[in-house]
Formats: sequence, structure tokens, C-alpha cells
Amino acid sequence: MANAFMNQDFLLRGPTARRLYHQVAAKMPIIDYHCHIEARDIFEDRVYPDLAALWLGGDHYKWRALRACGVPERYITGDASPYEKFERWAAVLPRLIGNPLYHWTHLELQRYFDIHEPLGPDSCAGIWEKAGQRLPALSARQIIVRSRVQVICTTDDPVDDLAWHQRLARDGSMTVRVLPTFRPDRALNIDKPGFLDYIRQLAQASGTRIADLDSLEGALARRLDAFMALGCRLSDHGLGRLPGAISQAPEAALQKALAGQPLSPQEADSYRAELLCRLAGLYRARGLAMQLHYGALRDVNPQAFAALGPDSGFDAIWGCADSGRDLAALLGLMQARGGLPRTIVYSLNPNDNAQITTVLGGFQDGETPGKMQHGSAWWFNDTRLGMAQQLRNLADTGVLGTFIGMLTDSRSLLSYTRHEYFRRVLCDLLGDWVERGEYPQDEQALTQLVKDICYNNAVSYLNLA
Repeated sequence: MANAFMNQDFLLRGPTARRLYHQVAAKMPIIDYHCHIEARDIFEDRVYPDLAALWLGGDHYKWRALRACGVPERYITGDASPYEKFERWAAVLPRLIGNPLYHWTHLELQRYFDIHEPLGPDSCAGIWEKAGQRLPALSARQIIVRSRVQVICTTDDPVDDLAWHQRLARDGSMTVRVLPTFRPDRALNIDKPGFLDYIRQLAQASGTRIADLDSLEGALARRLDAFMALGCRLSDHGLGRLPGAISQAPEAALQKALAGQPLSPQEADSYRAELLCRLAGLYRARGLAMQLHYGALRDVNPQAFAALGPDSGFDAIWGCADSGRDLAALLGLMQARGGLPRTIVYSLNPNDNAQITTVLGGFQDGETPGKMQHGSAWWFNDTRLGMAQQLRNLADTGVLGTFIGMLTDSRSLLSYTRHEYFRRVLCDLLGDWVERGEYPQDEQALTQLVKDICYNNAVSYLNLA
């Protein structure tokens, strides 16, 4: 007999999994330690005019699916009406069997709108109307509170004046902590257009004349201290690929860039590795965690990038045979230069899972449980299969019990259902191991594992208590 569509036991195949999810995981608060939500939207308690604005605006996951189903760009990022865009999404959705977008869409309808009817062409108009009636009660802050979120770590550039974070910090009515995350990607992208202009912006924001690596480090340190004054707990770095072996002088590379001269890939990598090592030292001295994201191949379609710009759904997975070696070399250099901060490593390529966990195992040092973290399944991998694969790899060659759990990595406030999705996958995996006789039916130990992975480990790791 078929199970009811996405009922309360969705993804939970056995009695242990169901018990762990319903009695433990579902009750745990959320620490969203990496997302792209705007602090301004939270401060202003943004209210969305319609479901298309809340759901489809800026969501490149959905944009990719729409394009793959032959939907013209006018109904994706163009000037079609909000309802026309939603109507196209409703028409496409039934084709997405097996895609997490199908599950996420219906989890969001169920949890925030109490709509349990599948979305499709026939139900489109009715769901649009029902959701529209509930939208006034779903402002940004109301969504966050309903999702049981305790901490949100946004993603912010060092030149950001953090004005919205300052206002949130002074807002006595705000029950959720919204903290900035330090993301100095543009300072590292020495070989990309706009680097010189960015250095000028950083100099102005920090009140520092930037003429060499030492003054650049000083400028970043001043901005980092401003972030810390507002509760910053992490840095983040989107690297594309990891820098290779350092074979050029990093100071000379910076001087060439400041003079407007082109750099070789080796010179750019040398600069990036040097600055990353200096940043790691700043983070360690201040007790911050460092996130390294790599493996993304950006903007593969030049014509689309020229028309729509970055983050429009034209990125892909980068497979690099030397990424394990390069990760080990970078971490080893950081370690030799004064020690590693707590570090979370993510690769967009799922083939990197085992090598990440084993490389990180070589840098665990007993300072902090799970000091070197294999980050959660990210972007193209935050699927049911991708999450389970990352969890299995971590358990196989690392320590699952010290894992700090899921993040949203999203610009959508409704994406907190991804934490539910992750928790269901986690509980199903643990339950399967128990019912296969691979782990004892020890309710106390299992309960502690679920609480730790869903919540406690992140609180401890990020010093949020």
C-alpha cells in the first residue's frame, strides 16, 4: 500500500527513524550559521506582496529548472506578471519527480500555508489564492520565529557598513540573534575585474592606506573587529578552486595588481594562499571559525552572464583531481604559520567527500571536538541523496557525532524547511543502522546524537551559549 503524499512520516522508513524525528529532531531549534538573507529584510520585517515574490525572486534553483523545461526567460527573470511566473512554476513542478525542489516546494506550502494539496496546473489558481490570504501574517520576522530559529549568520562583505546589523542589535523587540559573517572574497580575487576599485573601497571603509600585504591585512583586521563588535562568529570564503602550490612571491603579485598589470594564474594563487594564511591567523587570534567553500565553476554560459549577471543559475560543479592535495597543502601552510582556526570545509563536488574527511582528520588536534569540520551537503548536493552521502562519508572516515549539522545557504526565508529535510534524512539513516543491528537500540545515546547534530554541536562550536 502506497504511503500518503508527504505525510508526517515523509522520508522516515522505520519505527526508530520516526521516533527519533518526531520525538527529538522536530523539536530542536535552528542555528542557521550560513545563509544569504539580507539583514535589512529582517530589520524592516519585510512583507511579501505575493507568493512569486517570496518564492521565485532570486531563486536560481527554480530558475534552472524552469529553463530546463523550456520556459522563456520572460517568465523567469523578465517582465511577466507575478501570477504568470507562478503559473509557469506550477506547470513545471509535476515534472520534477525526484528533484528536491519538488519536496521543498510542498514542505513550504505545508509548513507555512497549511496547504497539503500538490501544486500543479489544476491547483495553481486555488493555491495562489489560499497562500495570498495567509501572506500578510508571514512577514520576515514571523517566518523566522515560526521556524524556531535562534541564530542567523548572514554573509557580508568587509566594506559593508553593517548599518542594518547595528539597528537589529539595538532592536529590543528582536528575539532572534542576527550576526554578520565576514566574507572577504573580493580582497582575494586579485585576478578579477574590479580588484583595484575594491581595494579603494576597503581602504576607505577601514581608514587605512593600502600599499602592501601588511597594510591590506591591517585593513581587513580593522573591518573584522567591527564585525566582531556585532557578534560575528564565522568567516566565509568562496574560492572556486583551491590555490595550488606557492611558487611566486605574493608581495610582488600584489604590487603588480596595484599597478594595473596582469597576473599569471600562479601569481594569483600565490597571493591568495598568502592572504588566506594571514586571514586564518586573524581568525584564530579572535576565536572565529573559518569556512572554505570550493568546487564551483561559475558562469559557464558567457552570453547568459552578460545578460543577467552572476548568481542567475548558470554555475556548475568543478571537478579537480588535485583538490585533496591542494587542500592539505593550504591547511598545512596555515598550520605552520601559527595554527589553524576552527575550520569548516565544503566542496561542491560530491566526489571530494571522502578526501575532505580524511585530509581534515590529519589536522584534528584535540583543541575542540570536531575542530576540522566536513561541511554539510551544499548547493547542488543538498538533496536527499547528497545529504545521506555526506553523512555516510563523514561516519565512514570521521566522527558523525561531532558534526555541526545543516545550514540553509539560501536567500529565501522559507528555506528553513531544508533543516527539516536534513533532519528527516539524518533520522532515517540512524534508524536504518539501528534496525540493521549496526548500532544498539540505545534511546539515550541516539537521542543525544540527534540533539547534538541538529543543534548542540553548532551552539558549542560557534560559542553561542
